[in-house]
Amino acid sequence: MDLNLSDEQKLLRESAERFVAESYDADHRRKMTNDPLGFSPHVWEQFAELGWLALPIPEEFGGLSGGPIEIGILMEAFGRGLVCEPYVATVVLGAALIERCGSTAQKQASLPKIADGSMKLAFAHSERAARFDLAKIVTSATKSANGWRLTGSKIAVLDGHAADEIIVSAHLHDHHGPSGRIGLFLVPATASGLAISDYPRLGGGRACNIELSDLHLSEDALLGDGNDALPAIEWAVDRAMAALGAEAVGIMQTLLDTTLEYTKIRKQFGRPLSANQVIRHRLADMAIQLDEARSMALRAALKADSAPVERARAASAAKAKIGRCARFVGEQSIQLHGGMGVTEELEVGAYFKRLVAFDTLFGGTAHHYSRHAELGRSTASA
Repeated sequence: MDLNLSDEQKLLRESAERFVAESYDADHRRKMTNDPLGFSPHVWEQFAELGWLALPIPEEFGGLSGGPIEIGILMEAFGRGLVCEPYVATVVLGAALIERCGSTAQKQASLPKIADGSMKLAFAHSERAARFDLAKIVTSATKSANGWRLTGSKIAVLDGHAADEIIVSAHLHDHHGPSGRIGLFLVPATASGLAISDYPRLGGGRACNIELSDLHLSEDALLGDGNDALPAIEWAVDRAMAALGAEAVGIMQTLLDTTLEYTKIRKQFGRPLSANQVIRHRLADMAIQLDEARSMALRAALKADSAPVERARAASAAKAKIGRCARFVGEQSIQLHGGMGVTEELEVGAYFKRLVAFDTLFGGTAHHYSRHAELGRSTASA
């Protein structure tokens, strides 16, 4: 298998790294941390102009038909700059779910707007009692005479405060299919009966909790024809984990580069820290963990369109392994910076916080080790 990047992919990597290096400095990140929106609308417009928002969208809907590898290249560059724009929520999750589940009319209405930056999305699925089980939700959608009535609550909705529309999952209660089906609904952010309470995320960006109180929607708010959306949700979340793994690799690379440079200029007893053999061993261990994480992120991207079990095992393996590697690299970086490593002024702390947040998103390391093992047992028994 040839794992070398194509010329187009190399150009994407170079342009993304250059844009992030020029646009995301420490001052910009501090400004976004204190901004109530959590990201820059101007930068979002630039994302659209560069074609990044259209990257995975099919060409017939105004996109570029890119795949998980291209998304991973972009996300790794985003990790280097701690980018906070709602790319995962809108493009990796939102656009993917509309493409997978939506009717042709729904795709034509939404995907071109995502590609040109005029529509931002969020995906509201997680609930308090679910514990990362994607099949466990209690939010309900009851069929009414002229549409649907939604009731329930969602937590940890990435960038839901900034979304124009929120994709909400709910159990369908109607007479046109088997019970227990999960449907996806496009809910306008201004809908009556929708309450949003947002808060800052660890490591930058914002998330929110939402309450659905007898929220009424038209019939066409349901994505697709009402078939069970759980397989599509699992598919989209696995792709999101692969993308977030690539972002974590970019963060780890920055931490390694920053720590290596610091140990070269920081002197102790008249010698740079990098002259100490123990320090060199620790830097080598960081580099090994980074390479292992990069390999797992690439594997998850390569398996993103494989059979469901194979795809899910690759995604969970990447999430678990990268989570462990990320914590090691982050902790080593902070320790090797000494007392400064725990100060707010030094950026290694901000990068480490984003890695801690990554380890929790869509399930932590322990959860995905268990999921990986369970999927392996189901394959063996079959």
